[in-house]
Amino acid sequence: MTMDVIVVGAGIGGLCLAQGLRQAGITVDVYEKDPGITARFQGYRIGIDAGGEAALRACLPERWHDLLDGTMGDLSGARSVLDPRLNLIDEWPPAQGSAADRHVLRHLLLAGLGERLHTGKRLTGYRNRPDGTVEALFADGTTATGDLLVGADGINSAVRGLLDPELTPTDTGVRFVIGRTPLSDRFARLVPGFGTQIVDGEVNLALGLMRFRRPETASEAAAHGIALPPIADYVRWVMLLPPDHPGDAAGAQETVLSRIEGWHADVRALIARADKDNTTSLAIRVVHPVRRRPPGPVTLLGDAVHATSPSGGNGANTALRDADLLRRNLTDVVQGRRELRDAIDDYETQMTEYGAAAVRYSVAALEKFLPAGRRGPTRPEAATASISAAAVNNTGNRRPRCDETAT
Repeated sequence: MTMDVIVVGAGIGGLCLAQGLRQAGITVDVYEKDPGITARFQGYRIGIDAGGEAALRACLPERWHDLLDGTMGDLSGARSVLDPRLNLIDEWPPAQGSAADRHVLRHLLLAGLGERLHTGKRLTGYRNRPDGTVEALFADGTTATGDLLVGADGINSAVRGLLDPELTPTDTGVRFVIGRTPLSDRFARLVPGFGTQIVDGEVNLALGLMRFRRPETASEAAAHGIALPPIADYVRWVMLLPPDHPGDAAGAQETVLSRIEGWHADVRALIARADKDNTTSLAIRVVHPVRRRPPGPVTLLGDAVHATSPSGGNGANTALRDADLLRRNLTDVVQGRRELRDAIDDYETQMTEYGAAAVRYSVAALEKFLPAGRRGPTRPEAATASISAAAVNNTGNRRPRCDETAT
């Protein structure tokens, strides 16, 4: 049988799904509200675990696997905890993994979509049609009809707002500033292993390297007709702010500099030389997935349904897992092995279970990154979920609405 899928949101989860569906011969169109793919720069390092990488490889054409490998980086070694003068005060056990740059990975996942990618499309509603299909409505007056609508549109998901208005993000009360600084030998010394934390009272600065395995991969991709942005190594840094800090995005870099006066000159230089256009202040919010009945022609993926705290390092990986699971289930449908409603029901059952676990873990892991006085023991294995009990427990016992018509 044939199938048409509408994906709302051109983040890495939605794009990974789109690539996987293309490999299965399923027609897929991606609708993004931003006026263009580069309207917002999204170039921060993210950790990719074995499951996330396997999902990417399963959804991407095999001929692109070498490009994927070249755009990633290696993470290994101990995780150091330092004081502001860079004296070692603690060390967590060594770890190993991979990293990807969200901006570069997103461009790889865009490859080949062509006219199937539609920008400037803000979803305003959808209608379930009598024949079982769904019609998406956009602010510009256009519509799209498909067998399935997938909301992959992030923590502020318009699809989730229509599907289940009661399921809203929970604010953990934690604010942070995130930025990136071009890598140099001087700054590389600040992160000799997997990562570095610099702690001082109510301030905690976390550093991590994004060192690409093959910087020449952008040129290699061009030979395949794939346009990747320039690839350059950098240090990604994150500062957790004190309680109730307003987190002014306009003055994010200055906020960090004002709180590290007297710190080691290398640390101050790292922040001073950051990319100002890619330094911002954000709130840590989470979304707990809730099982809904009955399944219908609209579902959710990634942060739209289970947004995690970045402290868990599992948000992108969970979204990629969603994409691969949904790809496999929909492939079963087009190959005649199961019905669409059964495939969606199975996807949501599994996704809700592991998605809820990912959110709980990420909130508990946030504890170890909080400044002194807001956390328990620093070692990861001793972290507890004392911050924001509401963020951990706000799962509810209700069944979200699945209206026949949402506009």
